[in-house]
Amino acid sequence: MSAASPEPKLTDPAADEARVTLRPLSFRGRAFKALALTPEPPVGDWLAGLDKTLKRSPTLFKGRALILDLAELQPSLDDLRGLLDELRGRNICVLGIEGSDTSGEGLPPLLIDGHPSAKVALPVLPAEPEPLMVTSITVEGSVRSGQSIVNPTGDVTVMGHVSSGAEVLAGGSIHVYGALRGRAIAGAARNPRARIYCRKFEPELLGIDRLVRTAEDMGPALRGKAAQVWLDGGTMKLAKLD
Repeated sequence: MSAASPEPKLTDPAADEARVTLRPLSFRGRAFKALALTPEPPVGDWLAGLDKTLKRSPTLFKGRALILDLAELQPSLDDLRGLLDELRGRNICVLGIEGSDTSGEGLPPLLIDGHPSAKVALPVLPAEPEPLMVTSITVEGSVRSGQSIVNPTGDVTVMGHVSSGAEVLAGGSIHVYGALRGRAIAGAARNPRARIYCRKFEPELLGIDRLVRTAEDMGPALRGKAAQVWLDGGTMKLAKLD
């Protein structure tokens, strides 16, 4: 004699639905430091300059969020795909594109109104933009090789040295009271009036706003001397600091 089968358990869909607790969706914004690459025609020469920079500083873009600014280049769709392939071949991953209407399947998204942001506001609940807090930071000692000092909203002052393989990035100006042997990028917040000052000029790479120069482009005239760097009419200037 076989055992009786258990009776099927009946469920009430309405009761099950009542037991489900619905939680409201939560939206939070996150701000990441992004570097903008601005290719210029002819692209072949620009890529050659990029290769030269990467040879000097192979970790320059490591772990960086990169935006491709196409305002000066304005490529066709095919040319843009070719440029992105060239960048991927150099292990450079582009997260977004700005300054162009070129779009297509498989391309990074088009970005507009890029600026530092603390949170994301939904269209139905517009929020007042938060004021940009300008701050300055001081490093009491030296910046060792492999270290990165970042202050996207103000100046950075280093009381000691910036070693080879180290990096200082500032939204404003950079002041180094010792030797500058690593990378220094000032004006990262689109500030062409930012400057770089150091007591001993031996940098691997310098940048102000969107202009970058490597050690090979600077010549030996200022090496080991106190110097300042600034922009004048879209050209990077270097001079002895008296």
